[in-house]
Amino acid sequence: MNSSSLFKVLCLIFFVFLAFGSFSQQIPALESFNETRLNYNQKGMLILGTWAVGNMVWGGVGASRTYGETKAFHQMNLYWNSVNLLIAGLGYWLASKEVPSSDFWATMDAQQSIEKILLVNAALDLAYMGGGLYLKERGLRKSNDRLIGFGKSIILQGAFLMVFDGIMYGFHHSHARQLPEISQHISLGPQSFSFTIPLK
Repeated sequence: MNSSSLFKVLCLIFFVFLAFGSFSQQIPALESFNETRLNYNQKGMLILGTWAVGNMVWGGVGASRTYGETKAFHQMNLYWNSVNLLIAGLGYWLASKEVPSSDFWATMDAQQSIEKILLVNAALDLAYMGGGLYLKERGLRKSNDRLIGFGKSIILQGAFLMVFDGIMYGFHHSHARQLPEISQHISLGPQSFSFTIPLK
C-alpha cells in the first residue's frame, strides 16, 4: 500500500470515528424519546401491579369462601399475582431510577432490549396457557378439582399477560419509528453492525 492509499484509509477511519462520536450530538430529542420509553414502562408496571393487587384480593376472598375447583382457581390467582406484584414493583422502580440518555447507541440498545423482552415474554405467555390447558385436561381425566382450578387460573393469567405484552410491544414498536432518521442507516445484530451512508 503506497502512502497515498494509506492516507485515504486513515482519513476514512478518522471520518467514521468522528461520525460515530458525534451521533448523540447531531440527533435531537433523544432524551425526550427515552423519557417516553421509560414512561411507557412505568405505566405498564402500574397496570400490571393493579391487576396483581386486584387478583390477590379477589383470590384471597374467593379462596376463603369457596371449595374444590373454584377454591383452587382463586388460590392460584393469589399465588401467581404475588409474583406479578414483585415484578411490577421492581420494573417500576428500575424505570423510575433510569436517567433518560441522550446517547444514540445507548438509546438503540435500550429500545431493542425492551422490544426483545416483550417478544420473549409473549412466547412465555403462550407456554403458560399451554401449561394451564395441560393441567386442566389432566385434572379432568383424573377427576382432580385442584388441577382443574389451577389450570383455569393459569390460562386466565397467561391470556392477560399475552394481551398486556402485546399492547406494550405495540406501543414501544410504534414509538421506535420516531427515532431520528439516522437510525434508518444503522443495522444492529447480536454479533455485528452495519452502517450505510446515503450518497443522495
